Amino acid sequence: MNMEKGSNVRQKQAFYGFAMFFLLCAIAMTAVYSVSIGQVSIPFQQSMQIVLHTITNGHLGSLDQVESDSYTNIIMQVRMPRVVFALLIGMGLSLCGVVMQAIVQNPLADPYILGISSGGSLGATFAILVGFGSGTVLSQFGVAFGAFAGAMATSILVLVLSSIGGKVTSIKLVLSGVVIGALCSSLSSLIIFFANDAEGIKSVTFWTMGSLASSSWSKVPIMAIIVLAGCFLFLFQHRVLNTMLLGDESAITLGINLSVFRKLYMIIAALITGTMVAYSGMIGFVGLIIPHICRGLFGSDHKHLMPASLLLGGLFLMWADVLSRVLVENVELPIGILTSVIGSPLFIYMIVKKGYNFGG
Repeated sequence: MNMEKGSNVRQKQAFYGFAMFFLLCAIAMTAVYSVSIGQVSIPFQQSMQIVLHTITNGHLGSLDQVESDSYTNIIMQVRMPRVVFALLIGMGLSLCGVVMQAIVQNPLADPYILGISSGGSLGATFAILVGFGSGTVLSQFGVAFGAFAGAMATSILVLVLSSIGGKVTSIKLVLSGVVIGALCSSLSSLIIFFANDAEGIKSVTFWTMGSLASSSWSKVPIMAIIVLAGCFLFLFQHRVLNTMLLGDESAITLGINLSVFRKLYMIIAALITGTMVAYSGMIGFVGLIIPHICRGLFGSDHKHLMPASLLLGGLFLMWADVLSRVLVENVELPIGILTSVIGSPLFIYMIVKKGYNFGG
């Protein structure tokens, strides 16, 4: 019996290791393919040579067979920032999805469950249709600042509301998020109703659908620092996240105060989500469906679940971005529409699939 159990453990470890290696290779190949497509089509082999030559400072890859000098600028200055953005945002949404599902002990939780999306939408709507006033410091940051400020303010308000009357619990967090989210959505609708700005309303609509069109190298450092720092932190918090799935009573016997960790994790997740919302708008279903897929493949242990979700989330959003650019000729579809169209059937399938359990 012990030998059979040990064999099963080794098989699972081997499968997990192979899956991680496959995801890393798939991300690398998808990145090269993604920078090859667009209004200017660049052969895959030449794109690979350019990427290798640039990232290794000329030690690998050759530019001798590249047909045009402009290919390098197109790939490295225009398309590569978008690929990096898709990877980082996909990782960030999946990370926050895993954390939020553990915090509230609810498989339906996603990065936006605590009203973060509604707060970001309110901030962005205010910035687009009302503005901060010309010549002010805030006006220089525009929609990104408005969305981030709205998301963070909403998160803090939810945290304060859920803390009233005692310690923070998963039920109080969800209920507070629903109430504050509904309030922010109503205020956004009110601003849109009274706004006399057709172009602004169009911008708000497009922003709420999500887009990576505004990505650039100047925005990558902030996104990379916040998302990667969050990933690094939570990769070492798998024991606490596992304990959250067991509930508060079990945590007390283990000497862990989940209320403190819930507050801390929520603030960090809100910071990451607020940053992503500020730069890309609302991109749904990534933080909801990716943790479910990884949990079904690798189990609910966050030691394995977290790295798998990060890689699969990044890969998923990279391909969603590719599809948003190639499905309709000369038209870029909002990426949030595609993630919802792809994610909804997958989630429905996982709901009706027998034997799937959130906790194991």
